[in-house]
Amino acid sequence: MMVSFFDQFASPSFLGIPLIAVAIALPWVLFPTPPSRWMNSRLITVQAWLMNRFTNQLMMPLNVGGHKWALLLASLMMFLITVNMLGLLPYTFTPTTQLSLNMGFAVPLWLATVIIGMRNQPTVALGHLLPEGTPVPLIPVLIIIETISLFIRPLALGVRLTANLTAGHLLIQLIATAVFVLMPMMPAVAILTAAVLFLLTLLEVAVAMIQAYVFVLLLSLYLQENI
Repeated sequence: MMVSFFDQFASPSFLGIPLIAVAIALPWVLFPTPPSRWMNSRLITVQAWLMNRFTNQLMMPLNVGGHKWALLLASLMMFLITVNMLGLLPYTFTPTTQLSLNMGFAVPLWLATVIIGMRNQPTVALGHLLPEGTPVPLIPVLIIIETISLFIRPLALGVRLTANLTAGHLLIQLIATAVFVLMPMMPAVAILTAAVLFLLTLLEVAVAMIQAYVFVLLLSLYLQENI
């Protein structure tokens, strides 16, 4: 029976029950809980240091009103990084390769930034739809273009994350299949291909972290425009 390369992106199920909920909840189980005592383990210390550095870097361009989003954005960042990294392990499922899940994150958060802008400073929020100094004949066209670009933002967020992770997983599977096929016929070429596969895996680890950071960074930029 031929197996499609895209079968790895199908949501797994057990006795007819989708296991995507387990894949989503698993990352939170892996994080150590900080104890109440003053002395922490090295793992908790490194985790706290990374979270503090990321939060400071993310909240630096925002004013005090945007700091309320620090916990949400930092938690989303850690969740996406962990899910993306766990998806690189063999025989695992990556929930962030599903466009529906990524859009479920992108649309509500983007919509929240837009609502905040319309509530706090509606003039400035609407002013983004029309650049200053626009000639009068171009005003209707530019308003339509800027409105379309505004509504494309959540779609771009979800599609970017889905496409990058999906492409990486497909490349890894294609090259791994080539290694198994070439091993009996051309061992030297198969070893060279395996080295390429190892380098590609390292690249995908970097992509998994970078894409999670880009997702949260763009959300913070959208928030900055509306606060």
